[in-house]
Amino acid sequence: MRAHLTDFQKRLCNELQNCIPVNKRPFQKIADKLQTSEKQILLQIKQLKKKAIIRRFGAVINYRALGRESTLAAAHIEKRKIPAVVKAVNALDGVSHNYLREHYYNLWFTLRADSQSQIKKVLDKLSKRFRTDFHSLPMVTQFKLDVRFDAESDGRKLLTGPLRKIPVKRVKLSNVETRVLLGLQQNFKVSIKPFDYLCTGQLSIEKVLSTIKGLLKKGVLRRIAAVVDYRKIGFKTNVLFACRASKSRINKIGRALAKLAIVSHCYSREGFKGFDYNLFAMMHSQTKDRIEEIVGDFEKENNIVSYEILPTIREFKRSTAKFN
Repeated sequence: MRAHLTDFQKRLCNELQNCIPVNKRPFQKIADKLQTSEKQILLQIKQLKKKAIIRRFGAVINYRALGRESTLAAAHIEKRKIPAVVKAVNALDGVSHNYLREHYYNLWFTLRADSQSQIKKVLDKLSKRFRTDFHSLPMVTQFKLDVRFDAESDGRKLLTGPLRKIPVKRVKLSNVETRVLLGLQQNFKVSIKPFDYLCTGQLSIEKVLSTIKGLLKKGVLRRIAAVVDYRKIGFKTNVLFACRASKSRINKIGRALAKLAIVSHCYSREGFKGFDYNLFAMMHSQTKDRIEEIVGDFEKENNIVSYEILPTIREFKRSTAKFN
């Protein structure tokens, strides 16, 4: 159900989805930018959290920089088996997102592990347990990963802006970096001095802040920001878009797809027999009709021969990838 937001709350939601300033009093910086007081910013954040418009506030981690592999997994699950399968999938440590979609392959989830071979073992085990094939669609190329929703657009577009290039090579962390990263994902609280809880007798606030800036620069941290409930700010519909592109054109089409205002994720992936698409995107808007209209224009402009739209029916899990 869509929530009522004031114009200021909409602006604040947008600002909080960006990386908050890394200094002793970051919310004062945001207050200065929005021409209000730090006290008012903290009060408004409290209200947005109470309404569950802000789902959580904390670190968004780039697991690839920490040596983790991932895949998008899909399976056809009979209706009677869905509760048991969902329970098993959601219990896996490497699963952060799990959705029921309108398609023969109706269960879709992300799975992370230390290697692709480990991912295969997990999916093989699920296949054997539930007597149905769990397919892996590993990423080949990432064209976009920018999950920020424009609260001022009435569900029409996502926030846009320059994207930092996130490295995929593994980064070795120092003991201090590990301690700070663990603390950021476990205990981040919105307060006047939100980073102070990371300080110890040996770790000053100056060292904490410089460490966080270093993690951002290395690409281990994508940002420290609010995660909003997109449905409550007008994005009632989301779909998985899948299409087939030739090897010679996939990079060009992928870049064009990533530029659409309704796209948050865009990847080329390996498909599987029976679902041999190789380019995927997550799309969000207020209605399925608007998504289909935009897809129709994209199809014509880029000569897409074959594609499918898989609307989300139900969300079983949606969380941030964690480091441990």
